[in-house]
Amino acid sequence: MSRRSSEAWAQQTDFPETVTVDVLVPTCNRPAELAVTLSGLAGQSDPAFAVVISDQSAGEPGWEHPAAAAMARVLEAQGRRVRRLRHLPRRGLAEHRQFMLDQATADQCLFLDDDVWLEPGALQQLSRALDELGCGFVGMAPQGLSFLNDRRPEQTAVFQAWDGPVSAEKIRPGDAGFDRWPLHSAANLSHLSADLKLQPGQWLPYRVAWLGGCVLYRREALTSAGGFSFWTRLPADHAGEDVLAQWQVMERYGGAGILPSGAVHLESPTTVADRRVEAYEVLLNRGPA
Repeated sequence: MSRRSSEAWAQQTDFPETVTVDVLVPTCNRPAELAVTLSGLAGQSDPAFAVVISDQSAGEPGWEHPAAAAMARVLEAQGRRVRRLRHLPRRGLAEHRQFMLDQATADQCLFLDDDVWLEPGALQQLSRALDELGCGFVGMAPQGLSFLNDRRPEQTAVFQAWDGPVSAEKIRPGDAGFDRWPLHSAANLSHLSADLKLQPGQWLPYRVAWLGGCVLYRREALTSAGGFSFWTRLPADHAGEDVLAQWQVMERYGGAGILPSGAVHLESPTTVADRRVEAYEVLLNRGPA
């Protein structure tokens, strides 16, 4: 186990020079949610990881909130390096993600939104899946547990497990693959996991339109596909930057969702209220991103 337990917390901390995963947490005006997200990371064991928090809050950074500060200290006591960065002025979601990607040095990088809690073992499962599948990214779509009693068979009907190796796919609006997007609504994946009777430790890769909130990339695959460098061609107020980046990776290396999902959405109000400009609509209409 790469995590130091509590009897060693007061000993001098020597952070590892290299880690398997860089966890990238962009945050803005969500100190309480950030604390919960960090607490989920503190519950992970392997693989070895470091954390980068990049804050664009209007006031004091979220990590100064007592709860978030405490969780950051726990991570550091466990032997996890935590970098706290302020990244202002705000130039849009894609620019912020590109900034964070530029900070990463590990072979794998997890983009984890600041309103997602990971159950223990989720990071290890994601990392193993990425290694075994050999694709560009894997992810766990965050589940809204307030919807556990809200079954939506019309949305889960599009579920399709990967049968054989994960291969490259091209997704565009109007394609059959695009119609998979409702699969990640509500608690659909939790219902599918129960229906498939997945056993503890068992996981299943499936086809996605895209994933939000919790996506683990092979860093080389993401950077070679362009990352989020397209930010310079977008207005600052945009959404869907993760969709476009994933489509670029999927066209070269493929991508997959992982069932069951150990990611929980905190169901806080979105901080991206203006979604009139979708990155893929702007850039794909202009030609290749």
